[in-house]
Amino acid sequence: MNVYLVSLDFTKPPSLFTRVTLSAQTPLAMATVNKTVRVAAAQMTSVNDLMANFATCSRLVQEAALAGAKLICFPENFSFVGDKQGESVKIAEALDGPVMQRYCSLARDSNIWLSLGGFQERFDDTHLCNTHVVIDDAGMIRDTYQKMHLFDVDVPGGSSYKESSFTVPGTKIVSVDSPIGRLGLTVCYDLRFPKIYQQLRFDHKAQVLLVPSAFTKVTGEAHWEILLRARAIETQCYVIAAAQAGKHNEKRESYGDTLIIDPWGTVIGRLPDRVSTGIVVADIDFALIDSVRTNMPIDKQRVSIDL
Repeated sequence: MNVYLVSLDFTKPPSLFTRVTLSAQTPLAMATVNKTVRVAAAQMTSVNDLMANFATCSRLVQEAALAGAKLICFPENFSFVGDKQGESVKIAEALDGPVMQRYCSLARDSNIWLSLGGFQERFDDTHLCNTHVVIDDAGMIRDTYQKMHLFDVDVPGGSSYKESSFTVPGTKIVSVDSPIGRLGLTVCYDLRFPKIYQQLRFDHKAQVLLVPSAFTKVTGEAHWEILLRARAIETQCYVIAAAQAGKHNEKRESYGDTLIIDPWGTVIGRLPDRVSTGIVVADIDFALIDSVRTNMPIDKQRVSIDL
């Protein structure tokens, strides 16, 4: 069982106090009162078999629950990676369809929240939405975010991608309260566009940024960790990046390297094998968030720049 528990460094100066402005009944407030809460991030190699991928996700959910995690994050395309062009659109379903309802039942039966990044949500006969779905421990969909920045790229020395040829971009920034704090929802290629993360932190008051991904091997080797750490540092948020890993088929390979990063930019969770299937767990420390933000109050120091 590939479960990796990370011990956090509590030598950093704690906050003098924690400000709680929400009702004690809200998930965010409960998480803040508890000071720390455990989260898991999954790494997997999805294939073009819905039930095989669900079996993998189910096993990882059970591992996360046994490790005491309140929420587990899955990567982009967790439920399906096609072998051929058009397969993803063909299998796309509505959120109330049998695929997503299966994951809702999994969350309820396992008593754990799920972050499901990159679900193929049906739009019409030729297009889908790349949708990040958050499900609570009662099996209810709490909120969804549709990927805004689509991967239309010629990868150096690699393949050409045009996600916009079959995907409709989203238009709405989304945050949602959870047992591990206020979540800012994004998907993969969004990572290269800092403004969405700035808005999630400063306008939506996010504490934890989720970046479920399927980075290519070439772009992952060059940019994956540095971009994630930059987003954590500049927003003073935890960043959780669940990743697809390894060869999905003869034509597609993902970089992997699932990471959990704290608000100081330190990697606190990482699987020892970049392409293995498994989970990493770490504790979200709300005192650390407060300490970093109090000692370096960038929210109060930001200057509006009109060019």
